[in-house]
Amino acid sequence: MLFKSITSVALAMSAPSLVESRPSLAPKKTVNAGKRWLPESDKIRGVNLGSQFIIEPWMAGDEWQSMGCGDSNDEWTCVEKLGQDAADAAFRTHWQTWINTDDLEQIKSYGLNTVRIPVGFWIEEDLVNEDEHYPRGGLEYLDYVVGNCTDLGLYVIMDLHGGPGVQFPNQQYTGHGVSSPGFYTADNYERAYKFLEWMTERVHTNPAYFNVGMMQVINEPVHAGDYGSEAADMIANYYPNAWSRIRDRESQLNVADADKIHIQFMGQAWGSGNPSENLPDTTFAFYDDHRYYKWDTSVEQSQDGYISAACNDNRGGDDIIIGEWSLSVADDSQYNDEFNIRDTDANNDWYKKYFAAQVQAFERSGGWVFWSWKCNWISGFDEWRWCYQSAVAAGIIPEDAGSAAGMSPC
Repeated sequence: MLFKSITSVALAMSAPSLVESRPSLAPKKTVNAGKRWLPESDKIRGVNLGSQFIIEPWMAGDEWQSMGCGDSNDEWTCVEKLGQDAADAAFRTHWQTWINTDDLEQIKSYGLNTVRIPVGFWIEEDLVNEDEHYPRGGLEYLDYVVGNCTDLGLYVIMDLHGGPGVQFPNQQYTGHGVSSPGFYTADNYERAYKFLEWMTERVHTNPAYFNVGMMQVINEPVHAGDYGSEAADMIANYYPNAWSRIRDRESQLNVADADKIHIQFMGQAWGSGNPSENLPDTTFAFYDDHRYYKWDTSVEQSQDGYISAACNDNRGGDDIIIGEWSLSVADDSQYNDEFNIRDTDANNDWYKKYFAAQVQAFERSGGWVFWSWKCNWISGFDEWRWCYQSAVAAGIIPEDAGSAAGMSPC
């Protein structure tokens, strides 16, 4: 891994601080229903703010090292390594500088209209148990990010990315990579419901959250093929109860029907089952689809194979949003002559077509959110296949996201 040797102090001095543009937190008096939602004619075109509130070291290696986390696998083990107070200080610097106001303004300038913000349940610190190890103090920085999105008119999808007890084994995105997922219990469901209720109230009473229009109840749960009983229990119990707890809290807040949050579940293509099977209602229900051709073994590992897969893909209707995708290809092909990007631009034109082909496929559905906005020297180089900002700088992704719809990659 190539380290850029940027110290926390230098980062704090060089990057505009989100703290400097903190929104007013006075109670909201009126609601303009039209502002929270995108116009019906718009497709979701956005980016994930990956590694902002749940750091994934695989995509932020230099940042992780600068924080002192060393070879820690995830946020939990970094907090254990540094101790709570030192970890809180290190994460505070990260939260203030990884995504700053310049990033959000640049996102807007590139013709994007949406950001998906992955958060862990632990950002609501009252839900953390005494024997759990997570960084503290992230909420005020979430307020700043969301407030700036609202000021810029960016639609926000709030994503419960890391659930209580861990919803998928051995994944950094959960905040604690463990071999057995512990999310699927009544106690951890209850903690998740309380998170959703708390966030629902924040969305409807805090002006900084005015553009949070959608909330995802859990990111990437287990697959039914590997954890059949856990997936079935989630479909039967967690999903319908999550829906009801959000809607009940909105009723308590006297939220008008037109202003209710859009509630999002992992779609059926994820493999956990039919998310709508036991829902009491599907008004304002949306579904998340993570379409990584990289891990689809049915795709022929050639330039023509990947383009064909994207051009012929149909992910479903307008209620399906492709909430994660990238330009990466299969691990055993990504550095061969057809796909290599390291120290060469020979394949750049193909990657431009690959981006446009995926955009056009996903805009046949409700739209897309690229993973991720920024990265930090994956595998020791600027791996823009995962990093929207870097891919624009490299000339792969156009500066106007909407222009991809007019290209002819197929």
